Amino acid sequence: MTGSLESVFLATLAFVGGHFLFSAQPLRGLLVDRLGQSGFLAAASVLHASTFIWLLLAYRSAPFDPIWEPPRFLLHLPALIMVPAVFLVVTGLTTRSATAVGGDAVEVSDPTVLNSGILRITRHPFLWGTSLWALAHLLVNGDGASILLMGGVLVLSLGGMLHIDRKREAEMGAAWGPIRMTTSLIPFAALMTGRCSMDWRGIGWWRSLLSLVVYAALLALHSTVMGVSPLPL
Repeated sequence: MTGSLESVFLATLAFVGGHFLFSAQPLRGLLVDRLGQSGFLAAASVLHASTFIWLLLAYRSAPFDPIWEPPRFLLHLPALIMVPAVFLVVTGLTTRSATAVGGDAVEVSDPTVLNSGILRITRHPFLWGTSLWALAHLLVNGDGASILLMGGVLVLSLGGMLHIDRKREAEMGAAWGPIRMTTSLIPFAALMTGRCSMDWRGIGWWRSLLSLVVYAALLALHSTVMGVSPLPL
């Protein structure tokens, strides 16, 4: 099911919809009762991986159907936007958090998972990173397949933050209060309102260094993998 914009649309719908569907009650509760927690997580992982592969294959084989022509001055923005995007993704993946995948199993009595490091900036660093990635690429890709793919990731990332917050509040009850009060969904909101202070030590120099390495690797491999230079002349 590849080779058309319709296949990209269906794959995007399956990928984005599958995430929301599998994480929503009562379906999640029903599947956990039937499969067990580990079985449910395995089934969800297979679904998400399969739809993601389908989406990538559909995108790569889709015809180029221009919808709008990005102005040339926008072509340099993705390389800049990807700096904070990569930083947020790397720090989000390497920081224990109650809002990350599997966060419902985090021991919230441990103060180090409440609001340390990057969580002082936002309690959803990974999803903000993927949001910036999608936005950066939407700015410079005006074809139908790219709009569907990047738009789908943006909807999943932004909607996922709200969905996770509601789910964690329902699951954790009173334990969610300290996390909600000392962190923020919107980046820097908790810092600017004085609900927390910056925690550079919690972020750690190695995460910043790792982010630079990942960013450099993405720049070096972008032309080979995607066939387009990330640094247009």
